[in-house]
Amino acid sequence: MDWTWFHQLGQLEFWEGLLAGFEDLGPLVPILLAAVESFFPPLPLVAIVALNVAAHGGVLGFLYSWMGVAAGGTIMFLLWRRVFKRFFWKLASRSRKLERAQQWVNHLDTASLFMLALLPFAPTSFMHFAFGMSDMDEGHYLRTVLLGKGAMVGMMAVFGQSLLSSLRNPGYLVLAIAIWGGMYWVSKQFCKKHDIN
Repeated sequence: MDWTWFHQLGQLEFWEGLLAGFEDLGPLVPILLAAVESFFPPLPLVAIVALNVAAHGGVLGFLYSWMGVAAGGTIMFLLWRRVFKRFFWKLASRSRKLERAQQWVNHLDTASLFMLALLPFAPTSFMHFAFGMSDMDEGHYLRTVLLGKGAMVGMMAVFGQSLLSSLRNPGYLVLAIAIWGGMYWVSKQFCKKHDIN
C-alpha cells in the first residue's frame, strides 16, 4: 500500500498547495483546516497556523486559526457531552479506573484547565473526550478552553511569523526554535505533574 499521501500531510508544501488551490474561498479554508485538527489529531496544527500566518498575515492568520480550533473543539466536546455520554457511561460505569479519571476531571481547577488548553503538546482530542464525559459545567469548560486555545494559537502564530522572518534574518530562527522548545518543555512538565499521557 502506498502511504505517500499520508506522509504529505506532514509537509508544509502540501498545505501551501492546498491553500493556493482554494484561495478564492477567502477565510473558509484556513478556518476549516484548523478545525479539522480537532477531529484528526495527527494533523500538524503548528504547520496549519504557520501556513495561515504566511497566507493571511499575523492578525488574520491568528484569527482564522483560532476560529477553526475553537469551532472544532466545541463540536467535539458537545458531541461527546450531548450525544455519547449517557451511552458511554452505561457501558463503562463498572470501571473503577474510568471512575477515578472522571473524579479527577470533575475536580480540576480553572487554572489547570486553562494551562491544559494552552499547551500545544497536551492531548487535545482526549481532553475534549474526558471533559465531555465529565460533569463539569459546559459554559465554564468552553470559556476556559477557548481562552487557553486562543493563547496557544497566538504563540503558534508568533512561532510561524518568526519562522517566516528567519528566511530574511536567521536570528529569528533561534527565536522560533526557543519558543517551540519552551512550549514543548512546559507541556511535558504539566502533563507529568498531572499524570496525563
